[in-house]
Amino acid sequence: MSFLEIRGVGMRFGGLQALDDVSFRVERGSVVGLIGPNGSGKTTLMNVISGVYKPTAGSVTFADKTIANVPTHQVCRLGIARTFQIVKPFASLTVRENVAVGAMYGRDGAKRTTAQAFDHASELLEIVSLARVADRPASDLTIPDRKRLEVAKALALDPDVLLLDEVMAGLNASEVDEALALLRSLSERGVTLIVVEHLMKAIMAVSTTIVVLAEGKKIAEGAPLEVTQSRAVIEAYLGARYVKRQEAARAVADARAAEGAR
Repeated sequence: MSFLEIRGVGMRFGGLQALDDVSFRVERGSVVGLIGPNGSGKTTLMNVISGVYKPTAGSVTFADKTIANVPTHQVCRLGIARTFQIVKPFASLTVRENVAVGAMYGRDGAKRTTAQAFDHASELLEIVSLARVADRPASDLTIPDRKRLEVAKALALDPDVLLLDEVMAGLNASEVDEALALLRSLSERGVTLIVVEHLMKAIMAVSTTIVVLAEGKKIAEGAPLEVTQSRAVIEAYLGARYVKRQEAARAVADARAAEGAR
């Protein structure tokens, strides 16, 4: 049985069908890229998996437990943590204190003393390259460092699965490379990742599997190269007219090449 399985998930908000019969499996240790145009349902699905929303149809199973109707804090205690697009650290606390909060109240928090929680926070800050600013107020951090702090706070919850919602948005090229290196290191540590991202270069570089949503439905799933060559995926991102123009241009080029070969 899969480590995490989404089966026939639907999510309706009044007259809006945000998710419609979405299904896929996540294997332990994999990196699943979740992509799609704006409004395709990516963040809604992350909210369903993490327990923020209760799906109106379907189920979510994690480690043989059905969690679609489990409260968010219990989902976290089971081993699923997440980051958010808009980072909101505890501004008045230091960077280390922000992470220590998660270490004290996450899945293994009851096993730790306060001193142990701060030691664990220090270890995580080393992993995300924030040890240099550990004692500074979180409000002083740059956007890239706030995103790193968001990851450290989530890791402090001791997850088996980490949901990352656009952690590379707004970063420049070198910062994206650093973020990719961080994701690879997390994967090597055995954390299963589901990554929502718009940067195709980034998602191609880090994912073992890609799932594509469009208008709330899954339109493709597979290896990165296979998915990005899918006509349905190209249409979802660039439009059917673009695809037809490209196909017409290729047909003309092929005809001219054939004529020249005669």
